[in-house]
Amino acid sequence: MSRWRVGVDSGGTFTDVCLFDEDKGRVEVWKVPSTPDDPSRGIAQGVEEGMRRVAPEAGDKPAAPVAYFGHGTTVATNALIQHRGVKTGLVTTDGFRDLLEIGRQKRPDLYDIQADKPPTLVPRDLRLEVPERVRHTGEVDTPLDEVKMRAAAQALAAAGVKAIAVSFLYGFIRPEHERRAVEILRQEMPDVFISAGHEIAPEFREFERLSTVVLNAYLGPVMKSYIDRLSPRLEALGMTTTPHLTQSNGGVIGFATAAQLPVRTVLSGPSTGVVGAQAIGALAGFEDLITFDMGGTSTDVALLQGGRCKLASEATVHGYPVKAPMLDIHTVGAGGGSIAYIDAGGLLKVGPRSCGADPGPVCYDRGNSEPATTDANVVLQTLNPEYLLGGRMKIRQDLAREAIGMLAERLGLGLMETAQGILSVVTANMARAIRVISVQRGHDPRDYTLMAFGGAGPLHAARLARELDMKRVLVPRNPGILCAMGLLLTDLRADFAATRLMPATVASAGDVANAFESLAARAGQWFEHEAIAPGDRRLNRTADMRYHGQNYELAVALPEGPVTAATIEALAEGFAEAHRQRYGFVAEGEPVQIVTLRLEATGVVRKAELTAHPEAGPDASAAIVGRRAVWLPEARDFATTPIYSREALAAGNRFAGPAIVEQMDATTVVPPGMTVRVDAYLNLILEAA
Repeated sequence: MSRWRVGVDSGGTFTDVCLFDEDKGRVEVWKVPSTPDDPSRGIAQGVEEGMRRVAPEAGDKPAAPVAYFGHGTTVATNALIQHRGVKTGLVTTDGFRDLLEIGRQKRPDLYDIQADKPPTLVPRDLRLEVPERVRHTGEVDTPLDEVKMRAAAQALAAAGVKAIAVSFLYGFIRPEHERRAVEILRQEMPDVFISAGHEIAPEFREFERLSTVVLNAYLGPVMKSYIDRLSPRLEALGMTTTPHLTQSNGGVIGFATAAQLPVRTVLSGPSTGVVGAQAIGALAGFEDLITFDMGGTSTDVALLQGGRCKLASEATVHGYPVKAPMLDIHTVGAGGGSIAYIDAGGLLKVGPRSCGADPGPVCYDRGNSEPATTDANVVLQTLNPEYLLGGRMKIRQDLAREAIGMLAERLGLGLMETAQGILSVVTANMARAIRVISVQRGHDPRDYTLMAFGGAGPLHAARLARELDMKRVLVPRNPGILCAMGLLLTDLRADFAATRLMPATVASAGDVANAFESLAARAGQWFEHEAIAPGDRRLNRTADMRYHGQNYELAVALPEGPVTAATIEALAEGFAEAHRQRYGFVAEGEPVQIVTLRLEATGVVRKAELTAHPEAGPDASAAIVGRRAVWLPEARDFATTPIYSREALAAGNRFAGPAIVEQMDATTVVPPGMTVRVDAYLNLILEAA
């Protein structure tokens, strides 16, 4: 019986399953509707159905042949968006309990005087202070008052909190006070989830560190409850392998670690899509990529230069600062389920509100009456007007036409013009997101290849590329499940950091070396905990640097080998280059500081291996399975368009637009003026003619 590696991506609309046969190298895919009320149900259903298809001989234990299981989830993200975390308390340094609410005194939008700040996750009566103080040098100014600390613990117990965050000023330099506070809390409240700042975010910037540890506490019991529901479901299917969950940094961790560090999973889902894009782009020969992952609820974009996506050490997720390593991914509320409406000024808008998996777009016939992006594609017939998922899901075009027709009447436009207008608005929203990660950071999108994936990405990619004047689009073999496939292409990973503010001069070489030795020791403990063989261990070092007086840092890679004077000089040169790339200039003669040292620990694991296919010649006519009238904005009319079966396209095939390529998990639109070739890995390469 073959051994299978299984990756599952649980999205807002669909749960995608990618199955890789370790013995034969074949890849199978499966999709089931997500179950937002309990995502573990949809995951278990997807694994069961997918495994029964590929390994029916497993009988009543369909997951028994699974040798590796990894999954990405939006559980933490959704709990944060919907504010469905648990009742949380906070213990902090005397005089600093309001820091969580004051923040940086910045409005979310500089020119919007009515912009709302996100709700504070811990109300003021549950934010308790205790006398203690550590100076920035690590010197203890005021010892921890253990009597008052115990009283605070008892007060929070009486209030019925389910989680507690502990964050003291400069606790990242000298954590003894935080450790003792946690000990007292565990004595008084042994069953409560506790997060400490020095364990979650041992870095400077007190507000961001406080926000991160509060988020971790707020989401901890939610993630633990989810894992406690999912684990027995997988065991009941016969799975014996250790399950893994994706982090925001693109690596995976075990369920036990994820339950303790849920804040590191807030971008769990989209991060694996970037990992998958990185691997497929390298095989296809395109290392400079802009990834475009459009699902049912949102669109995620990222920039890969030289085959790598930059890591952000800090980000704002749904209004809350998070100090945790994550791939630099930008998200907008534009997906297949984004709802079209007319605003107070009489203008057509799309998103960010989404109809989700249930009830879904109007064409699903589940009671929704507000048209979504998918309905516009069904009306224009760029999507199959009769069914989705390769025939498994029947849809009703008449309901979509009726709903968009009502919008058209209010706008004074025709039915087709309104449907095309919905797509034009969505395209503009997505183009704006790509400009944020490219043009605004010194990168010209015309120098990059657009890689489109997600269930709706290939549907919109060609016209998005035209909007940005990009000449090439790459659509992977299984675009709808690339996030799930990314789980089979990633490694175990953990990130460690230490803030050590020092000048970037040769005299600092010893301090930098000592700091990295300490981080390496922590990484060694993690390697042992995850049972990573010595030959499979990898370490990557970076330093966050800035000019003296700046408030933001740039990450600079350290050269391999011992830290010497030459290392510091190389860091300074790397910082100058990074500063020129981001800001367009170098401040000659200005002193440079090293702020935070980072160590990325990677445990290399066996991955799915994609194989090249032999050339079959340019003639793609055998893959045409039909024709249908498709509305083309270039002609402002319907045009009879060939429909290609993605499964029947072979390496070396070529054809020109207009054309539609259909497969179970996605539909690719090729507009007039673009040509398509199928490469050796069965990717579609769309290029401007």
